[in-house]
Amino acid sequence: MATISPPRPDTATPGTTFEPFVPASRSPAELTVRALILGAILGIVFAASSVYLALKIGLTVSASIPIAVLSVAFFRTLGRSTILENNIVQTTGSAGESIAAGVVFTLPAILLMGYDLSIGKVAIVAVVGAVMGTLLMIPLRRALIVKEHGVLTYPEGTACAEVLVAGEKGGLQARRLFQAFGIAFTYKFLMSGLKAWKEYPGWVSKGYQGASISAEVSPELLGVGYIIGPRIAGYLFSGGCLAYLVLIPAIKLFGSGLTKPIFAETKLIADMSPGEVRANFVFYIGAGAVASAGIIALIRALPTIFSAFKSGFQDLRGSLGEHASRLRTDLDLPVWVTLAGAVGLALLLTALPQLAVNLLGAILIVVFGFFFVVVSSRITGEIGVSANPVSGMTIAALVGTTAIFLLIGWTGVDHRVGAISIAGVIAVAASNAGATSQDLKTGFLVGATPKRQQIGIIIGAVTSALAVGWTLTLLNASYTNIVPEPHPGVVLQASAPGAETRSVTSLGERMQHAGHDYDVVRVNLPTQGVQPGKYLVDPGTHEVAYLVDPGIGGRIRELDGRPITKLDSPKATIMALVTDGILTQKLPWGLVLIGVFLTLAIELMGLQSLPIAVGVYLPISTSASMFAGGVVRWLVERRARGAAQSIAEVESGPGVLFSSGLIAGGALAGVAIAGVAAALVKQADAAQVPAADYLAHVAGLSGALGAFATNDLVALAVFACLGGLLYRVASR
Repeated sequence: MATISPPRPDTATPGTTFEPFVPASRSPAELTVRALILGAILGIVFAASSVYLALKIGLTVSASIPIAVLSVAFFRTLGRSTILENNIVQTTGSAGESIAAGVVFTLPAILLMGYDLSIGKVAIVAVVGAVMGTLLMIPLRRALIVKEHGVLTYPEGTACAEVLVAGEKGGLQARRLFQAFGIAFTYKFLMSGLKAWKEYPGWVSKGYQGASISAEVSPELLGVGYIIGPRIAGYLFSGGCLAYLVLIPAIKLFGSGLTKPIFAETKLIADMSPGEVRANFVFYIGAGAVASAGIIALIRALPTIFSAFKSGFQDLRGSLGEHASRLRTDLDLPVWVTLAGAVGLALLLTALPQLAVNLLGAILIVVFGFFFVVVSSRITGEIGVSANPVSGMTIAALVGTTAIFLLIGWTGVDHRVGAISIAGVIAVAASNAGATSQDLKTGFLVGATPKRQQIGIIIGAVTSALAVGWTLTLLNASYTNIVPEPHPGVVLQASAPGAETRSVTSLGERMQHAGHDYDVVRVNLPTQGVQPGKYLVDPGTHEVAYLVDPGIGGRIRELDGRPITKLDSPKATIMALVTDGILTQKLPWGLVLIGVFLTLAIELMGLQSLPIAVGVYLPISTSASMFAGGVVRWLVERRARGAAQSIAEVESGPGVLFSSGLIAGGALAGVAIAGVAAALVKQADAAQVPAADYLAHVAGLSGALGAFATNDLVALAVFACLGGLLYRVASR
């Protein structure tokens, strides 16, 4: 039986015959019902945690290796499983993370426009994009995975294969992942659900006006920081320091003397808290910085992208002309199924009016989707999934789509929603194509049947898509706040349907709040000092009474003097910025351009502008906690310097497995807390307590603990203990 051992198979000479771990002559159990069920369940779990993570920090962490480790451990308790069954589990389950990334990077932009997202709308985009990405990648398998073996390394796929082989030989310690999951879930639930200690310890300067620093002491952020490492975590934190210790104090310093509000604000800068300055000004600077950094990263990758497309398309034409081998390890789904299925899925979107995708949109999905699937499938073979510029590709597709819409004259709200929907399908397709490529590489190395893997990926995509839609809408609903926002003398009435620019729209909805009925209107463009968003207006006077601030991307961060939980969704904010910037041309361009030139200055310094720009956009509380995880990783690596380790040893080592458990446990605890809040929302309204805090209000643990629950140093000490535990485990 062949083994994956040095010299590594991915470094073999191109064109040589490779014998996988399980030879083609053998046919052990593979596409079993239990493997599909376990893969689908784990896919749903990691899809939900990935949605939470992507909404908070704009990043996701590959789920293939943790799922492979869990599969080996689970089946070991039931007796014996084959390596191909475990491969099907990780193949089916890994679709959830890639789908979550593509959806969260785009669709929440619709919420930022003041419109709602339903589970069905999210699930449809997720399913269509995921299945399309898988189908369009299948004809590339022989060209990229087989012919380019030894040239394209597919690092995550190779590492996962080595982990599966190590599991086959009994070399994995999955208990680290389970332990971390339990610790993180308990920690997060006590902190965020029951308020046993402070979630956001921080400091606000009195002498240095506007300066502040804080940390969200959450286990998932510590785990992410450990996995991404000290360099990227340091870049993110440096961006946060730039925003909170330079930009916000500068705006306060120069703006405190103003006697009139600027832009669409009705509040003087002198009266704004640091959080309000960030929401009203630094938000646009950070968005401009991230958008320009993403475009620069895409431009830098253009030679690689065009080379990848050219090589991939040439190899595709060559492989389509060959007769497929009858070996088990070389069987794919039929090509006609893949191509016809992709076109049929795009046309299906035109029959769903809630997505606002017409025939032109379907054509754009097929054209951009095919191009970026080819690029993503090949580029992940060179630089891996983590460095795959999916968001840059999506921005490019969105710019192309909105530019075409602008030329045609399609600039209304429906067209903006349609552009985001198109971008969402393309983002999911490109993201899932990269993940599919890694999975098929893993299968190639261990001796899997490609056709069975492809079926598993499609099943995982469908089941995970429903979880993504449910989690996204649940989190948004749970953290949505209805806050008073009076604008005396400002009357909001829906623009006439035939108006050239519909700044205010209405769907005829009504909502009850605080015992009164209100009309619901959406402000699409800044109007009479009213920011874009969803508002409740008095049905008689048509004056604004309340802002319905979404839980995702909401701009209200403090309520009655205390911080409230919001999910920033940085990548989706960029998509909304690009769409509005091109189709409405109504943005505070001065602030956006500050961010653009800030990015250029960082690039001229020779630094990586994208993580620093993301750090400017994110709250410093988020980047500070990730930086702490990066510091732990630095200390561990410093202690273990000189130890030679393989990819499998690194990726399945105790530190990475423990961090993966922290991420999954913390993120799923956040989802569970949101679920409890959604179930208790009526009681919370009756008690006039935010839904996210109602469980803690009922439990009364925070009040019983007194100063312990509100002290900053206590919260930092508890977080330091968690970091110390991670260091101890990772150092073994």
